[in-house]
Amino acid sequence: MSALRQLYQEMIIDHGKRPRNFGTLPDATHHKEGFNPLCGDRLTIYVSEKNNVVEKICFEGSGCAISVASASLMTEVLQGKTRAEVEAIFDDFHELVTKGHNVVLEDRLGKLAVLAGVAEFPARVKCAILAWHTLKAAMADDAGTVSTE
Repeated sequence: MSALRQLYQEMIIDHGKRPRNFGTLPDATHHKEGFNPLCGDRLTIYVSEKNNVVEKICFEGSGCAISVASASLMTEVLQGKTRAEVEAIFDDFHELVTKGHNVVLEDRLGKLAVLAGVAEFPARVKCAILAWHTLKAAMADDAGTVSTE
């Protein structure tokens, strides 16, 4: 295993065991629940947005290490971003985890690139994108639970 791949695995495990921005956000302007019936991951995303900027983003729930790590990393990266930046990062991240390693995307996404290897395991892609699709639905104020199915 390459040193970089090992570092990526360690970061995923760390965020999976000790997620950042975990908990509820009582003053959230948007929130949404997401569910992955394939493996039972269930997350709720909370966003406090003001003037089209994500001021605070948190999540709660349970899931596999990839699902929790993805949500944790997402909350770290998106805090302080504009709605347009969030949409661009969503698109880049989705492409990276569905198509695999891409040096340009990995450079743009920074620490989110640790999840690029998920593309090699199609069943795990849904774990990595659950939080992201839930966030997208929350910010669009879509009704209902987000599902990866």
